[in-house]
Amino acid sequence: MADFSLPDGLRLRPQRDSDGAFMASLYNSTREDLRSAVAEHDFIEELIEMQFRAQREGYGQQFPNAMYFIVELHDQPIGRVAVDFGPNEVRMIDLALIPAARNKGHGTNVVRTLQAAALKTRVPLTLTVLMNNPRAVQLYALLGFQIEQQTQTHALMAWHP
Repeated sequence: MADFSLPDGLRLRPQRDSDGAFMASLYNSTREDLRSAVAEHDFIEELIEMQFRAQREGYGQQFPNAMYFIVELHDQPIGRVAVDFGPNEVRMIDLALIPAARNKGHGTNVVRTLQAAALKTRVPLTLTVLMNNPRAVQLYALLGFQIEQQTQTHALMAWHP
């Protein structure tokens, strides 16, 4: 599996077993919702670890053919993206960046790279976004995604080539 170079010193490379500590730290950095809970520190850490395991297992069951990439900036890991290249769509399962890499255009560059892959294969790029994350919904809309299905908690968004 090849690495993919992106603009501005970004690169996607396949996730390796040796990325485990980075992956756990990255997931931990995305769970401010749990960190703000009123509970003992050790309980919250256990809960975050349990949620991390559940996410990995859930993605593995729901998307058994998914590919996982580490997003690097100048050879330093700053995030990860999970993608399922299906026959009828490219599904971005998850995109996460460390706090220091957020709001700098890196996520947009990753999404645009996936849009280019979807364009080459002439299938839509789809993703699911939480409705309580209006910044993400707005960003995806600016990148040309449209809501195709919506519940109270989630929206399925698609970009069509």
